Amino acid sequence: MSVSIHPLYEGTFSVGTDKIFHPIAKTDRAHRGALKVSIHPFLIKSEDRNILFDAGIGDLFGGDTTIRTMYKNLEEQNLSNLDITDIYVSHLHFDHFAGVANRESGFWELTFPNATLRVSEGDWNDLTENASELDEDRQEFLFFLEARAEIEFLEEDTYTIPGVRSITVGGHSKYHQIHFFEQGEQKYLMAGDIIEGRSSINQNYAAKYDFDPPATKEIRDKLQKTAFDEGYTILAYHETQHPVFRLSDYDEKSGYKIQNMDLQE
Repeated sequence: MSVSIHPLYEGTFSVGTDKIFHPIAKTDRAHRGALKVSIHPFLIKSEDRNILFDAGIGDLFGGDTTIRTMYKNLEEQNLSNLDITDIYVSHLHFDHFAGVANRESGFWELTFPNATLRVSEGDWNDLTENASELDEDRQEFLFFLEARAEIEFLEEDTYTIPGVRSITVGGHSKYHQIHFFEQGEQKYLMAGDIIEGRSSINQNYAAKYDFDPPATKEIRDKLQKTAFDEGYTILAYHETQHPVFRLSDYDEKSGYKIQNMDLQE
């Protein structure tokens, strides 16, 4: 069965303490005191399914973020939003799943009405139970999803559809998950913000913005070893230039060597 992987680039942004996504060019630096963040949902195309690993930023953030970017990316793959069958979300930070619904027509509607949305039950319950702490737009977004989306809670390390399994690791967020796609020699993992880009590889410090910084570092170290030892290609959601790569070699002093995989089978 033929399978292809496609990063769906939605933009590069400078994100400061205001948590607003300010668009910048890929080659620009982030604004002073801000982080540079790129957005890449991943499309997995097989003969009978079109799967998304994380769903993009959508238009919930306002400004220059728009669901039209996702539509354009899918058109380039000869697909429409109606063709997406399954969505796996690594964690429920809005820059990873706000794209599942949009207000382009002036009211909320599902971006992928034929897709099953698969998330961590703990993550979903934690977010909805604390919805009163969110702004009005995010509350409306969540209430709409509860009412209209086909939501399925992921069982631990179980193949929910052929080739796709998920594990809960925590670290970056309380219920952060890693999603794996495995079919023969084609093996991919998407680790959300645990391995957010090439700079995460060989990272020796714990980031303060993680839910549990020491745990995140430990999980990342284990995932790197798994990817190298078992031949997984890494799908890096926040990487700007080369979001698909492998770890091709290891040296005790310099760590892992990265091989970019710009051309997918």
